[in-house]
Amino acid sequence: MERMIGRRAVLAVAGALAGAVALGSGAAGALAQAKVKVAGVYTVPIEQQWVGRIHKALKEAEGRGEIEYVWAESVAATDYERVLRQYAEGGQQLIVGEAFAVERPARAVAKDYPKTAFLMGSSFGPVANNFSVFDNYIQEPAYLTGMIAGAMSKSGIIGMVGGYPIPEVNRLMNAFMDGAKEVKPDIKFMVSFIGSWFDPPKAKEAAFAMIDRGADILYAERFGVSDAAKERGKLAIGNVIDTQPQYPETVVASALWHMEPTIFRAIAAVREGKFIGEDYGQFSTMKFMGSSLAPLGTFEGKVPAEAVAKVREREQQIRAGTFAVKVNDGEPKSSM
Repeated sequence: MERMIGRRAVLAVAGALAGAVALGSGAAGALAQAKVKVAGVYTVPIEQQWVGRIHKALKEAEGRGEIEYVWAESVAATDYERVLRQYAEGGQQLIVGEAFAVERPARAVAKDYPKTAFLMGSSFGPVANNFSVFDNYIQEPAYLTGMIAGAMSKSGIIGMVGGYPIPEVNRLMNAFMDGAKEVKPDIKFMVSFIGSWFDPPKAKEAAFAMIDRGADILYAERFGVSDAAKERGKLAIGNVIDTQPQYPETVVASALWHMEPTIFRAIAAVREGKFIGEDYGQFSTMKFMGSSLAPLGTFEGKVPAEAVAKVREREQQIRAGTFAVKVNDGEPKSSM
């Protein structure tokens, strides 16, 4: 069901819905224990970090016996609506995906299937009673990684490579830049967008160009950047996932996204018949354990102690609600 042919998922939609549950007191118990049927529809491979975090959370729910989970990856934008409709027709109770490039078709499908719950990554708001949205509001740990990057940079130049300049990317880059400027006010940035969500070779080349211009630490919003840093003996900051195990001498720190609070809440709402159209964005913040700063790991003791102390202080303040990281969705600009 999840195998790929030429980077396109082959869909095998679930068959007819289960038969009616017996009436009486036993029926309520059976319904409460029934697994929620969930489908994931992704425009990129599940290896991509953003989608990978959603997939990880859903696989955990599957492992706990809470859901039946199927998915399609690398679905072209032109085919996205068809896949959504196929899953909705197949009886999936919850469909999870990203609607950034397919807002209109995704919302049109949700309107046609009011009994199906949709939880979609989106820059816009929820609609009706069945279309909820989420986002990667991990600007708080991104700010903290910026502080670390500023402290670690010797050249005073940081290179930043992103996919597209959309709010979901911009707010993280801007928060990172603000964090770096807190510890090194005169730090300079080079910013580049590769126009793709998954093109590691292109991201790598963009990073090489920044290194050639003096960057000694790179913000790896996309895969491929850390490879460039490793090859040239520079440092990198991870985003969404912790890639330090793959780059132990390169990735200093990472801002982690945890989709579990969002996914588990949506599944519970569907099971209890309480799913409505709402914004799940807040469940990606540190307050709700939806994001965190990765452990320094191999860089423990290598980051200046004074900087680490400042980062820990800011981290505590964020969790306590006494320090707010600015949310800036505007496109970040190079300063050199």
